[in-house]
Amino acid sequence: MDAIALTIPNLDAKGFVELCQANQNLRLERTATGDIIIMPPTYPWTGKQNFGLVAQLGVWIQRTGLGIGFDSSTGFTLPNGAVRSPDVSWVSNERWEALTETQQKEEFSPLSPDFVVELRSSSDSLKKLREKMQEYMENGVRLSWLIDAKTKQVEIYRQGKDVEVLGSPTTVSGEDVLPGFMLDLTQVW
Repeated sequence: MDAIALTIPNLDAKGFVELCQANQNLRLERTATGDIIIMPPTYPWTGKQNFGLVAQLGVWIQRTGLGIGFDSSTGFTLPNGAVRSPDVSWVSNERWEALTETQQKEEFSPLSPDFVVELRSSSDSLKKLREKMQEYMENGVRLSWLIDAKTKQVEIYRQGKDVEVLGSPTTVSGEDVLPGFMLDLTQVW
């Protein structure tokens, strides 16, 4: 059950918004080249794992008040024009508050999150997820994690550094992007 890529000629950002509004039951992303990606719903096990990620990040956000967290239904317009919906994401208060009210509430906010997580489900292509992670980094995401629960690996992407691969870690740190945040992977595996 792979994602389906659909090419709709001359679909600009406004047209993409209209497509999403007309098809609210679909999870859609738009690549920088204008391809529309239709993503299937996740299986329950992946949804459970993703919920665990969101819950842990949510507790940290409530405790620190350092930014805003988002779930997998949130779209962001990256600088390259792609509209992406990471499984979990976070934006610092400073960057979020720099947006207009319209950009916060009525558009796919025109910014790259500071932090993103992609959780590989059994229907995801690892190659395509890695390409997506590179796209995030090329568009200003400061820290991102690709979590593969099947192999129990975490790929850590940082600005200006090589990808670090951890095998069967029990925790992973939010480093200086999410100070004091430690994801307990025993709640994810």
